This record gives sequence, structure tokens and C-alpha cells, in this order.
Amino acid sequence: MADLSRRRLLTGAGIAVGAGAAAVAGAALVNQDRPHPRAEPVLAAASGGVIPFHGAHQAGIATPVQDRLHFAAFDLSTDSPEKVAAMLKAWTAAAVQMTSAQEVGRGATGAALAPPDDTGEAIGLPASRLTLTVGFGPSFFDRLKLPRPAGFEELPRFRGDRLDPARSGGDVCVQACADDPQVAVHAVRNLVRIGFGTASVRWSQLGFGKTSSTTPEAQTPRNLMGFKDGTNNIAATDRKKLDDHVWVGDEGPQWLRGGSYLVARRIRMHIETWDRTSLKEQEDIFGRTKREGAPYGGTREHDPVAVEKLPADSHVRLAHPDSLGGVTILRRGYSFTDGTDGLGRLDAGLFFLAYQRDLNKGFIPIQRALAAKDLLNEYIQHVGSGVYACPGGVASGSYWGEALLNQA
Repeated sequence: MADLSRRRLLTGAGIAVGAGAAAVAGAALVNQDRPHPRAEPVLAAASGGVIPFHGAHQAGIATPVQDRLHFAAFDLSTDSPEKVAAMLKAWTAAAVQMTSAQEVGRGATGAALAPPDDTGEAIGLPASRLTLTVGFGPSFFDRLKLPRPAGFEELPRFRGDRLDPARSGGDVCVQACADDPQVAVHAVRNLVRIGFGTASVRWSQLGFGKTSSTTPEAQTPRNLMGFKDGTNNIAATDRKKLDDHVWVGDEGPQWLRGGSYLVARRIRMHIETWDRTSLKEQEDIFGRTKREGAPYGGTREHDPVAVEKLPADSHVRLAHPDSLGGVTILRRGYSFTDGTDGLGRLDAGLFFLAYQRDLNKGFIPIQRALAAKDLLNEYIQHVGSGVYACPGGVASGSYWGEALLNQA
């Protein structure tokens, strides 16, 4: 009976497809009572396990960084808060299932005469520590006529920016992180399908090889230049630093408390030029040794950074909190390669993701310092950009952005 009703809806017997489809899908997904497990959930601490979706903060921010990324920014095709709320409700229901290793809705093989609720490519795969994190761009608030958080605006233009509008902005973003790329892609693909008629993908980015870690005892991964560039990142266990620098507090609106501001930047690396640069110059540019990752003046990666011992225009020195009055952000960057450009050069680099409590006390002063005189600028270029307000965690029975959209 449920399948028949759904088929009638899709053939126009009752409700038109399009914007209304999200609401219908949401009801079906929220009310589904027969989950289709892909695999038995295991402890989050184990590789490939389940990371809980519900909590005080969205998963995927301070959560230990997974190996793979699928990031997508969406444009809304409606200015109706009710339709957007229906989509987010459906997205949340699907996210709860996917992050716990279940198929979406009635699954990938539910009714023979209707399109499946789940696309199916993750059948048999474990949860792979999948996390899904949602944020809203400044245009989201303008389109839906909702009050923006104080001071939340598009990022200023930085010296050297060469931003492609087709890889920038977006009303809504989704960050999917997992240890298996197929699990991350499956998650975004299903959200795109569910959002049909309400939101469409504006731009997206796949990432691999995490370039920073929130696990202090782990070795910092290397970027495509061969350097460790995420040392001294905020640890997932350091509650004070997270409260001070990452989670929005009482200064923000109620719906944003426990959330954070996300900056996404697509940074192209001029790999071929870098590969012709001497080791000494490469190390001077970063201010760290290449093999160990030790700061100049130290011998081990995690030795304290003495900024006065680093070259004045080195990347680490300019971005270090000691050079910026204590400015600190949480980074979750990934490497990317998207084939080659028309000149045979690798289209590769860093997809930079950073979370902070206050943009004006986080990414903006850091990037201003780097844009002004970082020696690394000769070898990189910022070509895509987005900024998003990520609401606090989702309680059981609620959905992404519910407290915000209830204001409409």
C-alpha cells in the first residue's frame, strides 16, 4: 500500500513532483519503520565504525578526521521557508540512516515499480565513520528573509584571490567525510536526489588524504607539496580550545550556539613549479623540515614553534597564533586532484576547510597576513571560496536548522 501510494504521487495522481517532492519524501523517510541495515554498526573508535549523528554539536567538525571528503554547495530554487524546512527534514532523516549504515527510506530494492529510495551503491559497505555536516551561506538568509547572525557576510576579497564564481558560494553546503569514498559520494548523491525541486548542486569537490588531524597523538598527514601543514591543530579532546575558538556561544543566536562558522577554499597548487624548487627553498617557505616536519630550531614535528627562528615570510610563522595575537582555527583540509588543465599541468591542491567561532577572529586575520607576504603565494592560488554558518547539533526528533526556520 505504501509503495502504491508513492507511485501514484510520482505519476501525478495526487501531488506534483518538484518542490513538493521534498516534503513528501521527508514524510516517507521520517515515518519509515523498517530500516535496511547495510552492516552491523560497530564502535566509532574502530576504523569504519559508526559516529553518532545526534549530539550537542554537528559531527564532522571536531570529530576525528576521516580519510575522504565529498563537499557540495547547493543553490535553492525556492524562497519558501516551508519547502526548505521539508527538504532539511528529509535530509536529516536520510542522514540518520546513512551515518548508521542503513539504506535510505525503504531501501534500494523496496518496490519494483517505483524508483528506489536509496541509490544502492553503498549496499554491503560499513558506515565508514560517515559524518554529514550542514551549513548555510549568507545568501540563504537573504533568500528566505531570515535574520543573519551579526557580522555574518561573504568573505572580503584577499590579495591574490582569483575566485571562480562557479566554484564559490552557495545557499547550503554539505560536508560528507568518510573512510570510504563510495560511502561519502553515496551520501551526497542521495541528498541531491531528495532535494530535487528545492535545491540543486552549485559546485562540489572530492578530497582525499586528509591534510590535518584533530588527533594529537597521530602523525600529521602531508599535503601534495610533501609537507606537514596541520601540526598544532586543535585536538578533538581539548574542550577549552574548542569552546574558545570553534563553538559559537552566547554571542550568537540560539540556533547557532554549539555550531560554528565554516570557511571552504579551493587552493590550486602550482605543482610543476614547486617540484623544480630546491629543498632548502621549500623548507624556508614553510619554516619546517620536509622529512620530520620539525619547526626551525626544533628536531621533532610537535616541538614548540619559536616564531623568531623561522624566516620572516614563512608560511608557518605568518599563520602561527603567536604572530596573530592568539588567533586559532580548527582545520579539516583535504588534498584534491581533478586531472589536468589544458596545458597538461595537474589541477591539484588543497581543499581547505576551517571552523571557527568568529570569522573576524579566525580565518580573516590569518588570510590577510598570508595574502600580504606569504612566500608560499608564488606556488598557490585561491580559486574557489565559500563561507557558511553551521547550526548546533541535532537532537533526536529534530532536523537541521529547525530552530532557525521556526523563526520564519
